[in-house]
Order: sequence, then C-alpha cells, then structure tokens
Amino acid sequence: MSRFRVLSDVQWSLIEDMLPRPTGQKGRPFSDARAMVEAIIYRYRCGIAWRDLPEVFGPWQTVWTWHRRMATDGTWDEVLAKLTAAADAAGLVDWSLSVDSTIARAHQHATNTIRLTGAGSNYTNPRIEPPDHGIGRSRGGLSTKIHHLVDGNGLPLVALITPGQAGDSPMFLPLMQQLRVTREVGRPRTRPDAVRGDKAYSSRAIRTHLRSRGIKAVIPEPDDQKGHRKRRGSHGGRPVGFDTDDYRNRNVIERRFCHLKQWRGLATRYDKLAIVYRAAVVLNAVIAWSRQFCDALGIAPARLLGGQSSQ
Repeated sequence: MSRFRVLSDVQWSLIEDMLPRPTGQKGRPFSDARAMVEAIIYRYRCGIAWRDLPEVFGPWQTVWTWHRRMATDGTWDEVLAKLTAAADAAGLVDWSLSVDSTIARAHQHATNTIRLTGAGSNYTNPRIEPPDHGIGRSRGGLSTKIHHLVDGNGLPLVALITPGQAGDSPMFLPLMQQLRVTREVGRPRTRPDAVRGDKAYSSRAIRTHLRSRGIKAVIPEPDDQKGHRKRRGSHGGRPVGFDTDDYRNRNVIERRFCHLKQWRGLATRYDKLAIVYRAAVVLNAVIAWSRQFCDALGIAPARLLGGQSSQ
C-alpha cells in the first residue's frame, strides 16, 4: 500500500456509500471521494499545513472544502453512528465503558482568531462552533482537551472537545447524553453495563446518575472524600463500592489516546475551528472501527451494514 493511502479496499467499502456523491447537476467535476478522504487522513497523520499536501491529492483547497463541509454537516458523526450500530448488531461492542480525557497543545496557527474566553463551549450540539473555539489556557499554555467515551475494547463511541482548562467531571453527563447506538428493533441503546473512570469522576452527581440508571460505577474514591464521609459518621453514608479487578481494564482508554496521538495533527491542534478539529477526531474513530471490522469478522462489508453478502 502506498504511503499516501491508509484505507484498505475493505475499509473503504464500509464507508463509501455514506459519503457525498455526484449530484448529476452541471458544474465543476466531482472530486474523487476516496482521494479526498485519504488526503484528509494524510494531513492529520503527518501534521502538515493544508497547502503542503502532496500534489497526488489534487488542489489542497478542494480537500479543505471537503473536510470543512463534512465537519459542519456531521457526515463523520453519521458514519460513526452507522458503524457502531453495525458493530453492536454483530456483537462487537463491549458495553463496559471507560471515560477519560487527554490534552492537546494548541499551535499558534490555531489561536490567531477571535475567542470569547468568557463564553463556554457547546456540548449539546457539537456541530455548532463554540465562541471560545474549544481553546483555553491551562498550566501548559493554550490547549484543547479531547474527551472520550470508549467501549471495553478501547474503541471510541463519543468524542467531545473542550478548552484545556475544563474539568473532567462536568463533561461526564454531556458524554453520556451523546451516547446513542441505534438498533434495528426498539430504541437506541444509551445505557452501558458499567462505566470505568479515574478519581476525577468521583462525584456525588455522577454516582447518583449512574445508580439511578442501574449502571455499575467502577470509580475509585479519593482520600479526601473518604475522610469527609468518615468524619460525618453515620450521616456520611455507606462506603463506595469499587471493583479493583474491573478497574484494571480502564487502561484501554489510555491505549486509545496513544493511538489517537499517532496522528500528529491531533496530538497538536493546528485547526482554528473546534468543529473541524473534532471532525478529525471522529474520523480517527471511524478508521479504528473499520479496522475492527476487518480484524474481527470474516464476512462481507455489505452484510455488516445491513446489505446483502457477496459471499
């Protein structure tokens, strides 16, 4: 496979029908969809400027336009939703989830735009550009934080972007609200079997939310919270249940972040717009799920997405 190509033919067949197609109207010739997607992947994998894309991909302006449009209309979110639905139907989704976040430094090319630092980011509709563009000033400087909710195998189900100084705990409920895996019959699944998180997610609100929905919380209790509970005596409540053996499986999300940051354009943020940067994060998740299909199942791609098998 050429260094300009990442997707195999099987991976491409999984997502080909969900991408833009020629409309049949007169105008400029329709760009090859596969070349555009490979160009977008190449740019983020190498961390180069858009105008430095190799000529084999065609005009860089066309590639940028494709990426910007698909980020705005939520194309990659729809592709990820269909892949996760197909994976759930095939029994590939492990519903013991893990949650965490990782920091990405914002390059100076990503910060030379007007930012309303007093405004918050948008968590209910990730397709709308937030006033702060998802960039904040943390201890290491201007940065962005990527929040992930992954399944038991470390494959992403939900991805959100916040400024670097944003806390992890307040982002838990928005992540859970974005969790929707559709099914052929019945309502989409929004409730996992268990959620693993580190001490940053140990709060009364999170534990109450999980308990009310019958979700097992695999979250350790910080020492200060233990002290507060013990000082209150019988009014402090019961000790928090914690499965030590299950918590060891939380390392899958740390490994996912290692794979994510193999793309240099994600390890360092060069994009001015949060929706454009997040679209690349979701694209990375699409690539991960397509590889999972190729590795785990020996059936035709059409069958995975509800079509007819060619075998």
